[in-house]
Amino acid sequence: MAAALSAITDNIHFAQTDLVNWTLISDDSGVMLIDAGFPGQRDDVLGSLRQLGFDAGDVRAILLTHAHVDHFGTAIWFAKTHGTPVYCHSTEVGHAKREYLEQVSPTDLLARAWNPRYLTWSMSILGKGALTREGIPTAQALTEDAAATLPGSPHLIPSPGHTGGHCSYVFGDVLVAGDAVITGHPVSTKRGPQLLPQMFNHDQDAAERSVAALALLDTQVLLPGHGPVWRGPVRDITELALPRG
Repeated sequence: MAAALSAITDNIHFAQTDLVNWTLISDDSGVMLIDAGFPGQRDDVLGSLRQLGFDAGDVRAILLTHAHVDHFGTAIWFAKTHGTPVYCHSTEVGHAKREYLEQVSPTDLLARAWNPRYLTWSMSILGKGALTREGIPTAQALTEDAAATLPGSPHLIPSPGHTGGHCSYVFGDVLVAGDAVITGHPVSTKRGPQLLPQMFNHDQDAAERSVAALALLDTQVLLPGHGPVWRGPVRDITELALPRG
């Protein structure tokens, strides 16, 4: 499925696909991507840029919520081909450089191959470059000084758990949450704010704490890494996303 682009504000656009999402932030100086899809989704990423009147060379920077291949795959090409700066939380830099890998194992996925949802999803992502192990040697930590020069002046919010250095970004009333909280996924039957299945999270307890922390923010729009836009006070995500006990 090609990316469906929707306007969240005049300067924030949300690109949703059946596999993963990314966000585009623009101003007079150019455009910035938050996450960048699988390696095999390059044409979709470039297409979403062109819909806003931009080309690959106009991308000022790419911010990563985390360094899983479905969120930074095309960023590898941008960094290598165009020298595009790629930023993430300082704790995630080593992950982005592939000094180590925090990702669900093929063994865990094979154990669920009996489930049609997991099987269909696994086959789909293999075709988009899910087995790519290349990193981004130039990945760097997003500092306050660097953020102040980028479109929208992003405010970084640490939200570890899905990966050790996962982070989210706030732009006024808009929270770009990556995989800290999602609203749908091909392997899930649930809709609305939720955590990814536990096997996808590096630290489940930390992931739950991060959702509770994000719920303290004063935002009204949630842009997830998977699933559709969710509108409403972010404080409501705790009750919706966290297991009750």
